[in-house]
Amino acid sequence: MANIEPEDTDTTLPRRQLGRLLRDARATTGMNLDQAAALVQWSRPTLSRLERGETEKVRVTDILALCEAYGLDEETTLVAKGLATQAPAKSWWQAFSDLIPAWANLFVGLESSATSLTVFQPLIVHGLLQTADYARALDRLYFPDDTEYELERRIQVRVQRQRIVTRSRKPTRMSIILHENVLRTVVGNNRVMSAQCRHIADMSTRDNIDIRVMPYQAGLPLGMAVPPFTIMDFGSDTRSKQLVEPAQVYCEGYAGSAYLEKRTDVVTFRHAFRRLQQASLDHHPSRDMIREIARRHESER
Repeated sequence: MANIEPEDTDTTLPRRQLGRLLRDARATTGMNLDQAAALVQWSRPTLSRLERGETEKVRVTDILALCEAYGLDEETTLVAKGLATQAPAKSWWQAFSDLIPAWANLFVGLESSATSLTVFQPLIVHGLLQTADYARALDRLYFPDDTEYELERRIQVRVQRQRIVTRSRKPTRMSIILHENVLRTVVGNNRVMSAQCRHIADMSTRDNIDIRVMPYQAGLPLGMAVPPFTIMDFGSDTRSKQLVEPAQVYCEGYAGSAYLEKRTDVVTFRHAFRRLQQASLDHHPSRDMIREIARRHESER
């Protein structure tokens, strides 16, 4: 399985879609980057950045020139032009760019655009389910040099992220498996954990959120340890029925993370999730267990 370390980039879905469209069009002609760049009098790195969706400012005239060079039909050219004119909007997380590393910035952007998230978390509560006190306790350890002001701004990032699953209009669907270890490991103190577990139980009552607990007794369903991962799906265009963006798998790491989008990788993680889900408790038993663990933390305060 590939372990791809993403470059420090700031991309948007329209830019990524445009880049993929142009890359596929170039590949169809049989031209390499150098040949295609020469046709429009660009440098190879400039065209490469465009194809990776990393160009912040895109001129429509340049895109039309590429479309002509690749012999694209009128309809495809109009699609490319439309993507080029969708200027990257000032996203809310850009206000926290001094606190969010580039690889995490990319994740927040993708997460906010996803229509559904499929998550396995064996170690800590997922960010979309964290209470402010739980997040604060973690960040005090992970960012020991932060000021109180910086810590509170980090909490704001969590709160903003969570709106995708709590908003009233078209909330993101989330199916998540939490290992029992996540609920019993004390972060902060038992008071924090009691409130955190109750919050998770409450979130599991939402129609768009499915939370299941994998108990200790399940052992290792896949025969080996599985890292935290998130499968992000972006839905289909209502008119063309084409995928808006291929699914992405995000695997967390201590010093960075990997993004996997090859079909074989996505299929592998979907299969892994199904097996982990089969080893987990159903919805209601999971909620009952979460609330029982909350009471246990409460009694141990």
